Amino acid sequence: MNDPRHSDRTTAPAGPDAPLHRRGIKSYVLRAGRMTQAQTRGLEEVWPRLGLELADGRQDLEALFGRRAPRVVEIGFGMGASLVEQAERHPDTDFLGIEVHAPGVGKLLDEADKRGLTNLRVYREDALAVLERCIPEGSLTTVQLFFPDPWPKKKHHKRRIVQPAFVELVRSRLEVGGTFHLATDWEAYAEWMAEVMEAAPGFINTASPDTAPFVPRPEYRPLTKFEARGEKLGHGVWDLIYRRVE
Repeated sequence: MNDPRHSDRTTAPAGPDAPLHRRGIKSYVLRAGRMTQAQTRGLEEVWPRLGLELADGRQDLEALFGRRAPRVVEIGFGMGASLVEQAERHPDTDFLGIEVHAPGVGKLLDEADKRGLTNLRVYREDALAVLERCIPEGSLTTVQLFFPDPWPKKKHHKRRIVQPAFVELVRSRLEVGGTFHLATDWEAYAEWMAEVMEAAPGFINTASPDTAPFVPRPEYRPLTKFEARGEKLGHGVWDLIYRRVE
């Protein structure tokens, strides 16, 4: 990651064959960082209860959460503030977070434990590997990708997570009628996202004609501190929501 504000945590696709996570170009950069006491506690004490691994294999999500409920996957949750808030606000929904950076995973786990959340589980893994190997097809209500690294230089566009093969993988994991929600504060990346999504088979844009291809920020997506500060400075944020139709 070049920009710590963003959280693109997976592998960009390349080529038609072989599992996506085994080839291709990384769209994140692992950064070293100091762990706080709370983050360390999350990883050491809470992980055994709420953490998941690729080695666990394909999940039975009803068995995992002990119920049948709407299911949301958030890719690249950063420090986890938004995801924890959503899980707390919506106890009738089950959430899976995917993040590769240890401080963010530790922070989220610590907060989830302190708030007594039971509807949240976490992977510290590459998101493409998790989607391919652990998430059953047609099992998700929503996939969220909020503020991924925009990789603004043209030579780095190949590192952007939003590519046709990735979108098709997301589609396969959504139930028919499920939604893919993307958000970015980079207008050029918003246009890139819209172009890729408009060309993707099996999706329709949920935006109204007045705002298409973008939608107003839904109430369920918490306003981050960074986003609130940007709004005061006149910075834009673009949300896109596409529904799986086939």
